[in-house]
Amino acid sequence: MSVDSEERTVRCLVAKVGLDGHDRGAHVIARAFRDAGFEVVYSGLHRAPEEIVQAAVQEDVDVLGISILSGAHNTLVPKVIAGLREYGAFEDTLVLVGGIVPDEDETELKSLGVAEVFGPGTSMAETVEFVRANLPERA
Repeated sequence: MSVDSEERTVRCLVAKVGLDGHDRGAHVIARAFRDAGFEVVYSGLHRAPEEIVQAAVQEDVDVLGISILSGAHNTLVPKVIAGLREYGAFEDTLVLVGGIVPDEDETELKSLGVAEVFGPGTSMAETVEFVRANLPERA
């Protein structure tokens, strides 16, 4: 856990990437993060990976939560991670994925740099605690 994580406000971007139009889960996690004292920005629906990267960089977020239920996670999430790396923002950003992701795809996403994949039924408390325990160090 970061030494300063208790003292600073955690900034999160909850993002809907691609053509996935189901955003209930994104709203639920955004509310849970706000209730935990995090500052939350919501991307809105149907965002391109490049838009998500730009928002994450401009908002200087600590956490990027990507909500995706369309099955396109193997295409879209790597593009977001590549964009964060291009801008030098990947090392300072905890990347999370929420949605329905098969186990074999979860392994691949984690190998690319996703910190954790949260599936249906994950408690909000578990997600919030994961963020607090794995928050990247900031200078």
